[in-house]
Amino acid sequence: MVHDLSQTAAPAAATWHPATTESRGSRYVLIGITLVFLGLFLVLPLVSVFVEAFRKGPAEYFTALIEPDAQAAIRLTLLVAAIAVPLNLVFGVVAAWTIAKFEFKGKAFLTTLIDLPFSVSPVISGLVYVLLFSSHSLLGPWFKSHGIEILFAVPGIVLATVFVTFPFVARELIPLMQHQGTTDEEAALSLGANGWQTFWHVTLPNIKWGLLYGVLLCNARAMGEFGAVSVVSGHIRGLTNTMPLHVEILYNEYNFVAAFAVASLLALLALVTLILKSLLEMRYGAELRAAGGH
Repeated sequence: MVHDLSQTAAPAAATWHPATTESRGSRYVLIGITLVFLGLFLVLPLVSVFVEAFRKGPAEYFTALIEPDAQAAIRLTLLVAAIAVPLNLVFGVVAAWTIAKFEFKGKAFLTTLIDLPFSVSPVISGLVYVLLFSSHSLLGPWFKSHGIEILFAVPGIVLATVFVTFPFVARELIPLMQHQGTTDEEAALSLGANGWQTFWHVTLPNIKWGLLYGVLLCNARAMGEFGAVSVVSGHIRGLTNTMPLHVEILYNEYNFVAAFAVASLLALLALVTLILKSLLEMRYGAELRAAGGH
């Protein structure tokens, strides 16, 4: 039996071919083009942001960050992310569970709807909320009569942010949960676990790294969103300006150092996101490869 296995394994090894056939020179050229492109369109702009932010020294830099309007913009950005990300986390898990674990009519249409914010301009999504909640719409007067301000207030900013960010968690979890299948859940149910126990002790541990990855991307987009928030915020300084909107106002006022100082804070958040993303991707990718091996 051992002899037969070795005989069958040998031809498989002999027929293996590399994935690419480019020469070493071609590979170096492709790598060089990639590095030049990244340097010009990614690294150089980032470096320019920090150089401009510190152009007048650290004192001016930190003064721009502790200025009251900047502090208000930072607090609002963190508040909006703190509301939008958990909402999208719950929606993403529910949507991924529904699509990956069940078969039903309209499943493909539901998946398409989840992808809708990827294809709709953020400005258009902001205009949709203006049409829904303005003083001349059907919903706006009702909310206003009950003392609830949607547009040009925090609720409108949260709604716009939720809309543009809700696909991130769901689209990260759906292929992962589809790849894992339903075998583990069926085994847990056959052993007497209820639905909540199955989710908490079986499904959630299997998707934890993918879930964190999706939350990370969602949070990065929530903090950096400009288009949709710009439409619904009203640009009220100290009240409805998030960090990206505050950067725009400072830049339009020719206060370049302050604008780049706040922009550098967003860039730092992006770099932290990139580092965490890479770490999660390493761990997440290892688990995916392990799952594929089974």
